[in-house]
Amino acid sequence: MSYQKFQPSQLFTGTEILGPGKVLITDEQGTIEAIVDQNEAGEGVQQVHGLLSPGFINCHCHLELSHLRGRIPEKTGLVDFVSRIVNERHFPEAEILDAISTAEDEMLANGIVAVGDICNNSLTLAQKAKQRLAYYNFIELTGWLPQAAEARFNRSLEVYQAFQQLQPANNRFRTTLAPHAPYSVSNELWDLMMPYFHNQTVTIHNQETGFEDSLFETKQGDFMRMYGLMNIDTDFFTPTGKSSLRSYFEKMLPARKQLLVHNTFTKETDLLFATTISSDVNWCICINANQYIEQALPPVELFRRQQANIVIGTDSLASNHSLSILDELKTITRFFPQVPLAELLQWATYHGARALQMEDRLGSLEKGKQPGIVLIRQIEDQKINAHTTVQRLL
Repeated sequence: MSYQKFQPSQLFTGTEILGPGKVLITDEQGTIEAIVDQNEAGEGVQQVHGLLSPGFINCHCHLELSHLRGRIPEKTGLVDFVSRIVNERHFPEAEILDAISTAEDEMLANGIVAVGDICNNSLTLAQKAKQRLAYYNFIELTGWLPQAAEARFNRSLEVYQAFQQLQPANNRFRTTLAPHAPYSVSNELWDLMMPYFHNQTVTIHNQETGFEDSLFETKQGDFMRMYGLMNIDTDFFTPTGKSSLRSYFEKMLPARKQLLVHNTFTKETDLLFATTISSDVNWCICINANQYIEQALPPVELFRRQQANIVIGTDSLASNHSLSILDELKTITRFFPQVPLAELLQWATYHGARALQMEDRLGSLEKGKQPGIVLIRQIEDQKINAHTTVQRLL
């Protein structure tokens, strides 16, 4: 068997940064063999300038919305953004499929090796069958009206079954049902989907806007305007008097792991509530989408202070200019420069792999894994900056 040997300026293992003098050895397929000192590596070592890292994990994406790139105005707020998505997502299928293929090419070029992808239909299925990336497919359920729960569930179940048919032939592929958001899923719909959560990672859009809590606490705020725009009767809904997260989170507990996305307006009391009753809740930051929609920032320092499991997502091209984890890390560093490089990279690699239950093969440079290898260049003073680039090597 022949091996590839890389000696970078720095080597990030998935948990720590090793200085110069280390050599990463893989086989021809990129399976990790060892990390050794340079004097033990033998011949054929390639010198590479930059930091070698496992491939990136994109924990939150909507690949099926890639055709909406540049079509949704920025900084409109969540309600108007959601309304535009609902009204403008219908395009010729050929155009949608072409955009999906192009977006996956972009993720590959940007060093992404696995994706937690939201699916409302099966349009991404043919692209994913090519097995270029690993996917955790979250078949999204939406339905606020109790009387619509069964019909909405059955429609999503058909999508789920289409993805399940491919899964046995693809070990880089996993599928589950998942709720869209607290403000779009009725209790009746929750009851129908919860039996599917066992042993799965289940995701939800959480506290993406400040008035999500207002809905559950007092039945007020901009979501009431959204229901009006959509002609949705809300007479059935009684507020819980609690925050959004406290109102729904226990319904997520049948899942093995919870993946909460955005969390832009999550408070410390909510974080402590979730982490007290769940042993594996993961908090996904999509900072560029937060900037695109509401010019808001997630509470990064709150998560760090409480040692929360932070992971990174890109959201969709309807709410972002790129599908690049590096671009997300650049923005986080710009607003939160105090986050150490190794910690930031861990969110983008090992933490993400754990959240998607793919840490057996992705996320770290451990023997026997095939995590993808990326080379990150132009890191200055141990900080990612506007000029930092990423290149996929394996």
